[in-house]
Amino acid sequence: MKHKIRFKINGKNITLEIKSNELLLDLLRNRLGLKGTKKGCGTGECGACTVLVNGEPVNSCILLAIKVDGKEITTIEDLKKEGSLSKLQKAFIKYGALQCGFCGPGMLMSAKALLDRNPNPSKEEIKVALSGNLCRCTGYAKIIEAIQNVNKN
Repeated sequence: MKHKIRFKINGKNITLEIKSNELLLDLLRNRLGLKGTKKGCGTGECGACTVLVNGEPVNSCILLAIKVDGKEITTIEDLKKEGSLSKLQKAFIKYGALQCGFCGPGMLMSAKALLDRNPNPSKEEIKVALSGNLCRCTGYAKIIEAIQNVNKN
């Protein structure tokens, strides 16, 4: 069965016809060409597919696209504005927070959601915000340091 949905993605209004079982991750990557959101586990455990829906982090690999009807989605592609990296992206680079980069988009989106709510989070608040994101390369210390210092630079 097909459904027509309307939503806003990275500031742009979209209307699409989708299948009932289409996942948001597949819609983003395959239909909209937004390849920054990664498919990791496919079960909502690793956070590589994290995007923001109405400002809240969600695992797009387990969210049916029909659930975003009438909502606002923000993906990693929206962090870079007018050819310039965001303060958050610059902090991740400065503090060496990413290595292989696979978890990066999800980490950045979870961090963005936290910083939008609280511009100066504690180390514990950062850990809680990132608890749905797995990284096998960094050990998280540099990621936490980057987030703690994003608004101090």
